[in-house]
Amino acid sequence: MSRNRDGRVAAIHIAPEAGAEMESRTEISAVEGRGLKGDRYFEREGSWSGERGRNLTHGDRALTLFEVETLALVQRDAGISLTDADHRRNITTENVAVSHLVDERFQIGEVVCEGVDLCEPCAYLESLTEEGVLSALIHRGGLNARIVSSGTIRVDDPIHVI
Repeated sequence: MSRNRDGRVAAIHIAPEAGAEMESRTEISAVEGRGLKGDRYFEREGSWSGERGRNLTHGDRALTLFEVETLALVQRDAGISLTDADHRRNITTENVAVSHLVDERFQIGEVVCEGVDLCEPCAYLESLTEEGVLSALIHRGGLNARIVSSGTIRVDDPIHVI
């Protein structure tokens, strides 16, 4: 799972409503089957809350993860500079290959999660950032995960497969 020895939470972000700017947190309460308290998806108010045509339930996208290393790759490959809030995923990881967590149970601090599927980028994300973001993030847009057991997630918490 880890590129090096230890994976960790590099940043935490939520948006209180669809389209709102992402807000940084040092810790957040993660609730089984619901998501992160204070985030738009916790109350099912996110842009993808009522998405049709996919077999994901609300709980399957309770939490999203994104690799901080991808930001450097997008800068190098596409010349696009993104911050850890611009990708609009909740948890920015360091030293964690999130695509390897699909169908895996893993722990972030005290919270147990399960990887559901890749969180591919969309035109909506590109509309909030800049042209080219969608193609730059194809197959590296992060991970959708469900929360299996509730708890608190903090910046610098370890991340490991169970």
